[in-house]
Amino acid sequence: MRVLITGANGQLGGALQRTAPDWADINAIDVEDVDLTDSAMLTARLVVEAPDVIINAAAYTAVDKAESDEDTARAINSAAVATMVEAMAASGGRVVHVSTDYVFDGASAQPYTPLAERNPQSAYGRTKAEGEDHLRACDLLVRTAWVYEAGGANFVRTMIRLMNEREELGVVADQVGSPTWATGLARTIWALVEKGATGTFHHSDDGATSWHEFAVAIAEEAYALGLVKRIPRIKAITTADYPTPARRPAYSLLDCSTTRDLLGDQPVPWRTNLRLMLEEEAKLG
Repeated sequence: MRVLITGANGQLGGALQRTAPDWADINAIDVEDVDLTDSAMLTARLVVEAPDVIINAAAYTAVDKAESDEDTARAINSAAVATMVEAMAASGGRVVHVSTDYVFDGASAQPYTPLAERNPQSAYGRTKAEGEDHLRACDLLVRTAWVYEAGGANFVRTMIRLMNEREELGVVADQVGSPTWATGLARTIWALVEKGATGTFHHSDDGATSWHEFAVAIAEEAYALGLVKRIPRIKAITTADYPTPARRPAYSLLDCSTTRDLLGDQPVPWRTNLRLMLEEEAKLG
């Protein structure tokens, strides 16, 4: 099976390449290969590549910047998806698209199921929801949240840097969700593709936490591995204490039960995967 991965240099794109199964003949592209905001260029590249499946791991993920740059975010998160779907419709292939918990408003008190009503509260969330709407019944949508990977640009590595620079940190405690190790997400995507899954599925690591609790766990695990010199004081703050241009969901836990049922595997606790990621981070030096 010929598989084209977009967003090759991103956290998920890299994880997809590292975990690719033997049956996948993969090619991976990023911004230096094609401009996703240029529909004609993207279409031409897809004709040349002629994939059976596109795994679209590319996205405009600068959540706050998107508030003042929504047109660019829409071009990448929505219009490019439409172009991919059109190309695959013409060739008989299909699209696997990765989306986000930001399509939900965060007002729920229960984990969001794949069929839960969407109500995005930010430009990023709106453009990602629009991208979802271009998919056909034969395509696959995988939503995820709070993604991190060794060597990537993410909350975990930012926390480690700040913990080595400061004696005290303030981290938001009133936003709840579940972190997602990109390696585990990549393995789930490959398993869903192999199963021929269509429709909407969710994947994140198991368990609920806040950003503050996540930061405390990062400090403890990183200290044990020698990635931080000391455990700083980590102060719990509110969203109001740390205003940002984009509104974040206060609650964005994803219900992943249909994914686990289809694949027949067990959910992995988020702290277990955090430890595995940090062990990889330690090896990177």
